[in-house]
Formats: sequence, C-alpha cells, structure tokens
Amino acid sequence: MDEVVLNFNKSSITLINVTLAFIMFGIALDLSLEKFRLVLEEPKKVIAGLISQLLLLPLFTYVLIVIFQPQASIALGMILVASCPGGNISNFISSLARGNVALSITLTSITSILSILFTPLNFNFYGKLYEPARQILILISLDWLEVMQTIGMIIIIPIIIGLTVKNRFPFFAEKVSKPLERISMFLFLLIVVGALYTNLNYFIQCVAAVFILVLLHNGGALAIGYWMGRLVGGTFEDRKSLAIETGIQNSGLGLLIIFSYFNGLGGMAIITAWWGIWHIVSGFSLAYIWKRR
Repeated sequence: MDEVVLNFNKSSITLINVTLAFIMFGIALDLSLEKFRLVLEEPKKVIAGLISQLLLLPLFTYVLIVIFQPQASIALGMILVASCPGGNISNFISSLARGNVALSITLTSITSILSILFTPLNFNFYGKLYEPARQILILISLDWLEVMQTIGMIIIIPIIIGLTVKNRFPFFAEKVSKPLERISMFLFLLIVVGALYTNLNYFIQCVAAVFILVLLHNGGALAIGYWMGRLVGGTFEDRKSLAIETGIQNSGLGLLIIFSYFNGLGGMAIITAWWGIWHIVSGFSLAYIWKRR
C-alpha cells in the first residue's frame, strides 16, 4: 500500500479547496461573541476539549501505531487525521445528540484556527517518531510554510470573512447559517465519496486492511473526549459534545494535504477517506443512542 498512488486531478484539488473554504465560512456565520464567552465562563470544558483533541488524540494515535505496526503510509494517514481540527459536521451531530452545541461550535472554531500551527506540528512530530513513516517524510521533504499558508487560505481567511459578514449583516447570517450547515455536510460527503469513487478498485482491495484500525482509532478518540469531560466535571451534554468534537475530524483537510503534497499516497488517502465515512456512521449512531436517553 505504501507504493500505491491514488488518482486525483488538479481540478478536484481546487474543488476541495473551494468546498473547505465554503464550509469554514458557514461555520463562522454561526459564531457570536456570546458563544465565545464560554472560553471565559467555562474554561475547564473548553480546555478539556483542546487537550483531548490537540494533545491526547495524536498521542493515542502514536500508541496505536506502536502496538499495531502498520505500513508507513497507513501510519501517516492515522497521524494526519489525528492532527486535523474538528470536522464541520460535529456541530450538527452535537445538536442531534442534544449536547452542548455552543461548546461544540466554540471548539470547532478554536481548533480550526489553531490548526495552522498544530496540524503541521503534530504531524511532523509523530510522523518522525515512527521509523517507517520517517523515511517517507524524508523523501517527500515537505515545505511546512507552504502547508501553513494553504491551511490559512482555506480555514483562517473564510472564518474572518464569515465573522465580518456576521457582524455587518446579522439578519442575513442568521437566515442562511442553518441551510449552509446542511449544504456543508453534503459537500463534505461529496469530497469523500468523490475521492473513493475515483479510486474505487484500490479502495475495495484495501479497506479490509484499515477497517479495524479506523474503528479502534475513532472509538478511542470518542472515548478520550467523553472521559475528559467527566474528568473536569462536565454535564452529560458537555461530555457528549467533547466526545463528538474529538471523534469527528476534518478529514476533508486531510485529503487536501494528501493530494496536494503527498501525490495521493495510497495508505494515507484510504485511511483518511474511510475515516471520513466511518466518523459519520459512529457520530450519527451515538447521537441516536444519546438522544433516546
């Protein structure tokens, strides 16, 4: 799988860029200063979410890699997914699960902004700790400044534009934010399904090799968020949102990085694309169970 290169042309990469920027713009329209007051009023919950997603999830990922010793490209895919910020659908799933939606939105926004630093930092650090993966990183020799610029263009700038629109045209932002949320989820699915469909033969051959890893990886991420919520004395609603924020990652950003800088390296792309599907399954399943409770 380390030698498999998946097909994704430049127009598809451009589409991912535009789609991710649109998604982040939609998230920003749902923000308000009132929601960001959570950082000051309930700092323990916000800090718990940041620690679980930015620190504990990448560490757990590395432990999982050490235990299972996957091929280098698969390991890099796992590390990249864990290094990405929270996914855009996490807010929608938190709402379905009757979690703390304001906490979810706050964490998605903060981790998205911090991704310009933490995504390259965590990926480079843990990627080089695993010897087989280090060899790929040495061969590819990433320009991290360019990666950070890409993240800034598709995440930071759309958030700034969205906040500006929200501030100047609050009525318009309120009207379109919910429809944009649903459109964003559809576009996200389109990215993942498009990546899989373009390389369907490879995916069918390789998915069995990554299924258990993604299952354990995603399950561990959900558990980390949930138990961090318990550790800081969060309510059941807080714990649900912390679990979902940690278990739902921005795999669209991961795919963009893979096809832009790793030439569609097979193991990385398959892990990331399958995570993009599986976290929807696990997220909606948990939301259904928690909603019934």
